[in-house]
This record gives sequence, structure tokens and C-alpha cells, in this order.
Amino acid sequence: MPQVLTANRLAIGEVVYWNAGRFWVTRFDEAQILSDTEAEAALQGAEEWVRQREVVAPYLFDVRVEEGIAVPLKVREAIRAAGPTVRPDLGKQAG
Repeated sequence: MPQVLTANRLAIGEVVYWNAGRFWVTRFDEAQILSDTEAEAALQGAEEWVRQREVVAPYLFDVRVEEGIAVPLKVREAIRAAGPTVRPDLGKQAG
């Protein structure tokens, strides 16, 4: 099953996603869709970013791919991708 690697940027707590070409990106649609083999390697590689205190709590989550676009399977990940739910006029969803 395809997966995406996510974490939080330590300095400000922002949700970030792994993209090997640009490292950590803030937009879910820029996240790299990982195969099983790529996912485990990316998660192991994320530990170096943790040691450098760039990100915290990296983990993988399952996605389905629809027309080349990743769609989170769990509501939690859809909410994290959209941004905070308390102020729809702020955050990622305002843009």
C-alpha cells in the first residue's frame, strides 16, 4: 500500500511531509508517495532529521492514489493536511 511520511517541524510545530527532492515540504500535495520499500527507508532516514532537531515524531500513513494524487485513508491525516479546524480563515485552508 502506498504511504506518505509525515512529522512536525520542531521549531514551530508545523506539519511537514517528506519529499526526497526537496526534503520536508508543508503542502500535502507535494508529499512523495512512497512504495513499501521506499517508505521504510524514508522513515529510517528521518531519524537523522530528528537527531538534528529539525523534526519530531516522524511516521508513515497509508494513502490511496487517485489519478496520481495521494488521498489520506484516515480522517486524522486529512485534517492534518488541511490545517487547523478551529479557524478556517487561518492556516493552510485559508489559502
